[in-house]
Amino acid sequence: MPISTSPPPELVVHDWPLPYEARLNHRGLSAIDLVVIHCTELPDMAMTREFGERVHYPQKGTGNSGHYYITEAGEVYRFVANDRVANHTKDWNTRSIGIEMFNLGRYPHWGDSRHQAFTVAYTKAQIQSLLALLRQLKHDIPSLRHIAGHEDLDTRLEPASDDAKIMLRRRQDPGPLFPWEDVVPASGLARLRP
Repeated sequence: MPISTSPPPELVVHDWPLPYEARLNHRGLSAIDLVVIHCTELPDMAMTREFGERVHYPQKGTGNSGHYYITEAGEVYRFVANDRVANHTKDWNTRSIGIEMFNLGRYPHWGDSRHQAFTVAYTKAQIQSLLALLRQLKHDIPSLRHIAGHEDLDTRLEPASDDAKIMLRRRQDPGPLFPWEDVVPASGLARLRP
């Protein structure tokens, strides 16, 4: 069956650029070959937006954020344009698009060794919107080839907040409840696990 070069069905993306978006480094779309899937590990959009607007790098006036956010209801928000380098995955930002899936994850006990289980499943609406977004990105960015979880790319350890002798993975998202077995084949992207 020939691969279609026509645009995918209409995807509604709500543009909500971060205040510092124009200060993020510009890049050509051909530099992008990777999508990184994240989990917000926050309870709502208000807190997620506030976290994204925080300035963590005063010299540039920028912070940490993904490009896209997908709510439990499947709504898609764009905080950073594709041609800007968002700060979402250490050492992988220049070549990747970051997609944040709303999910409580380990909130609010991220660093507590007694609360490391992910207990909330991703919704069908979220996964459908993610797949529609991935189709749109593949159409818009022909160099896109790979998909990875934040947990695949950032394997650093840090002491647990409740016991410094216990070392925990800093990043465990999107976590064990993310349906990789469905997303990878449907996305047409190869899973990258360095």
